[in-house]
Amino acid sequence: MGFDLVLFGGTGDLAWRKLMPALFQAFRHGTLPAGGRIIAVARDTLSDEQYRRLMYERFDKVELAKRPTPDEFARFAQLLHYLRMDLSQPQDYAQLAALLQARQADTVVMYLATAPSLFTTVCEQIAAAGLNGPATRVVLEKPLGHDLASNQAINATLRRVLREEQVFRIDHYLGKPSVQNLFAMRFGNALFEPLWRRETIANIEITIAEDLGVETRGAFYDQTGALRDMIQNHALQLLCAIGMEPPINASANAIRDEKLKVLQSLKPWDEASIGQNVIRGQYTAGMVHGQPVPGYREEKGVAPDSNTETFVALRTEIMNWRWAGVPFYLRTGKRLAERSAQIMVHFRPVPHHIFKTPADAANRLVIHLQPQDGLDLRLLAQGATQAQSVETILTPVSLNLDFTQRFGAERVGAYERLLLDVIAGRLNLFVRSDEQEEAWRWVEPILEHWRRDPTGPRPYAAGTWGPSAASAMIARDGFCWSEEV
Repeated sequence: MGFDLVLFGGTGDLAWRKLMPALFQAFRHGTLPAGGRIIAVARDTLSDEQYRRLMYERFDKVELAKRPTPDEFARFAQLLHYLRMDLSQPQDYAQLAALLQARQADTVVMYLATAPSLFTTVCEQIAAAGLNGPATRVVLEKPLGHDLASNQAINATLRRVLREEQVFRIDHYLGKPSVQNLFAMRFGNALFEPLWRRETIANIEITIAEDLGVETRGAFYDQTGALRDMIQNHALQLLCAIGMEPPINASANAIRDEKLKVLQSLKPWDEASIGQNVIRGQYTAGMVHGQPVPGYREEKGVAPDSNTETFVALRTEIMNWRWAGVPFYLRTGKRLAERSAQIMVHFRPVPHHIFKTPADAANRLVIHLQPQDGLDLRLLAQGATQAQSVETILTPVSLNLDFTQRFGAERVGAYERLLLDVIAGRLNLFVRSDEQEEAWRWVEPILEHWRRDPTGPRPYAAGTWGPSAASAMIARDGFCWSEEV
């Protein structure tokens, strides 16, 4: 009988900002399977009706296009139920088990939108209550652990109580339409594959920039930092999508096998390479969009002497035949000049120039992830008018695919897509345990190096693009970041 989605942490920030709007959009689009029930779980004492009113009030804070009309919400609210639970108490899981077993849904999704420290406890208690049967799927938000050992401990617990195909480790960047179209562009078209290699690509940069600070997450972020929060998961998953070999088919394991090979092929770190190719920074007070903002150490919940990094830029390579010698530059940070996430593929210049072109005139493919989704192929062409000159002058032009304009209302948000995939049991866009462990294995030497390094992160003013050392790092190879072109 339909599905049951149990949302642990049902009154939390993630639940009302991302998950509930995504579930409502699926309901509005008619793609949420019929016969569903959404059970929010938290420690607050609320009735079903009180929880529905709470969610309705919170919808006023999400973006306008995702807000329901009163009539829409009245219909959606019939799916919403609430159960008070203390996640440390076995008897509360017995109540949940009784509630679920009374209905016998075809699929039971357990979404752990809780503090990562509770993941192991919740999974063990789910199993103890007999809720880990074949119909159960468990969704885990990042970060899964704070280092390799803690990640392996979580995965060991999961393996004791669940099969791998029941575990959905979510990375919402993989649900973005532009990332889906990256896979489609690479493996559904013949155009780019012959060019997707070291002979034609000079370098690739991946940027995930935020103009916001830590907001209300200061205490959490001060224990996490940019490397764990963004590089270890989001940025490396994007690198895998760019660098992986074509899978033998579109099955989950075929895709994840190829992503794992990329992670295993990343150039390992040593003390010298970390010192030269990894830059960490921390924002100080500055101006963002014309408004003064405080420095990181003045944010609520942040230690006044904190050495937590809010910016990371690094250079790495994939050591295989396709990519040998091609630098990959990864960069992420808070309180940067603008909110932007993109992948920039820089092609090599033509081997022999017969036209006059601007400096740095090589072709580029830009995959925009946010704030807009799309692809932008930058070429050189002769203009409609040409000055009287012996030389033909070429100028940059763009072939632009804006997914919002092209697909409009058909576009599906990242969390909406991923939640529907969980309900349907599709694992293609979720991360396997060995992928995750390999990513932690790769970043751990950086964490160890920073623990021993007394200098701490480099300061950068809020509203800039991070420490100047990040530009110096990429300049050593003769390249520059995209906004510096």
